[in-house]
Amino acid sequence: MGQLTTHVLDTHAGKPAGGMRIELFKLDGDARARIRSVATNADGRIDGPLLQGDALVVGGYELDFHTGDYFRSRGVVLPQPAFLDRITIRFGIADAAAHYHVPLLLTPWSYSTYRGS
Repeated sequence: MGQLTTHVLDTHAGKPAGGMRIELFKLDGDARARIRSVATNADGRIDGPLLQGDALVVGGYELDFHTGDYFRSRGVVLPQPAFLDRITIRFGIADAAAHYHVPLLLTPWSYSTYRGS
């Protein structure tokens, strides 16, 4: 059964990014429709897959990570405007039966991602 999962690691603090808001969008051309809005748990993960089974379909998606709000809630002083206030990762699902894992590693000034397992 296919599924989409994510987790966030705060490499600035050296720990999982708990309490970060994440929004998932399905793309239709340049239009996007919000599917879910969730927050990470203390382990920097969400409780269960973002999508799974029949809900995971081939196509384009975006994940919006609300990084500025996350860092401000932890007392990190950010410039105004913040350098990375919201990180959007646009990706494609080509095989609805596969597991797609989209991790985010971040600081207030940088981030990286990859297709995890």
